[in-house]
Amino acid sequence: MSSIPSLQLNDGHHIPQFGLGTWKTPNEEAPQLIRSALEMGYRHIDTAAAYNNEEGVGQGIAESGIDRSELFVTTKLWNERQGFDETLKAFDESLSKLKLDYVDLYLIHWPCPKAGKFLDTWKAFLRLREEGRVRSVGVSNFRQEDLEQIILETGVTPVVNQIEVHPLLQQNDLREVNRQKNILTEAWSPLAQGGELLKHPLFQELAKKHGKTPAQVILRWHVELGSIIFPKSTNPERIRENADIFDFSLDSDDMQKIAALDEGKRLGPDPAEFC
Repeated sequence: MSSIPSLQLNDGHHIPQFGLGTWKTPNEEAPQLIRSALEMGYRHIDTAAAYNNEEGVGQGIAESGIDRSELFVTTKLWNERQGFDETLKAFDESLSKLKLDYVDLYLIHWPCPKAGKFLDTWKAFLRLREEGRVRSVGVSNFRQEDLEQIILETGVTPVVNQIEVHPLLQQNDLREVNRQKNILTEAWSPLAQGGELLKHPLFQELAKKHGKTPAQVILRWHVELGSIIFPKSTNPERIRENADIFDFSLDSDDMQKIAALDEGKRLGPDPAEFC
């Protein structure tokens, strides 16, 4: 597996541009999955309280024998736990399940704007960072107005905004907002869902052109955009294959063709309405 590059966050820390996503990974399967991925060279693991597998992820990390300093671990606060005090309690629970002394990145999973709690939640995140139990703080599924509110009120800019991005939903405007604010974009559901995108004639064509699979072409597209990605798989061969994207690049013609596929097609919830 080729070496995975790291990107600098706006707080000075670094994050591997590629990692392993664990959405829908059963807790009992997580330890073996994590050990396998770390043996292959993965060092970035993305989980969340809502995935119900933090215990399994933590067990896999503990059993891997990899030094903690080499790993980058992300988890996320679920919606119903927002609010200053509740956030602190929820984080304690996540850290205990992960069996770690700190997490590298903690994210607000969804803004839940109608609940009106994400600002107090963000302030709790800053407390956790001050205490050293969280290295970096970020958000997920935040819109421009959500980002601007927390930055204006606290003066602290999230290091990342994890949003739905794939060739059918490229989110050019929001990615540009992130870029202008020095926020790195993390792309969730990078291959879209259901596998239909992998059958698209363009990705079949580009896969043949570069001697790669359609999935590898799509993942490389994200890398070319400068995004951080962590595709989810429970198949060891697929896990290895997904990471094998740093020995080729897409040319401007490839990128233009993929850009033309954007339909604004959201597969997940609308952040303005969710919860």
